[in-house]
Amino acid sequence: MLQRIQTVYLLLAAIVSGALIFVFNLWATTEGTLVFAKDLNYVFAGFITSAFFSLVAIFRFKNRKSQFMLGRLNIILNFILLGFFVYQLLIAPGEHIDASKKGVGVILPIISIVFLALANKAIKKDEDLVKSVDRLR
Repeated sequence: MLQRIQTVYLLLAAIVSGALIFVFNLWATTEGTLVFAKDLNYVFAGFITSAFFSLVAIFRFKNRKSQFMLGRLNIILNFILLGFFVYQLLIAPGEHIDASKKGVGVILPIISIVFLALANKAIKKDEDLVKSVDRLR
């Protein structure tokens, strides 16, 4: 389990989605208040769900198809989070939030997507290797 590269990628995605949301802010208001993911319940739930999917996928190492499927679901969830951030910060800056500065936390879904895509690529490579060995028998 731990010797596989996709485990490292999934663990990094879980750290980005589960731990770094407490370190990096999403945006700062015009008053100077920093807004973190924990301040918005639906964003916090999205990040925690993404971290949970990554951790569950790590322990599904015996079933590569479900591990791959969880990775894809997690990528979709991170794209939804990213779309929400783009909508909130670019399309409707004056309607819902008063954001004057964008924070580093807005790019956390992108970083997570990269790690998840790398993990899915490694899972697919393992699956292809197992299929090719089965053909030889």
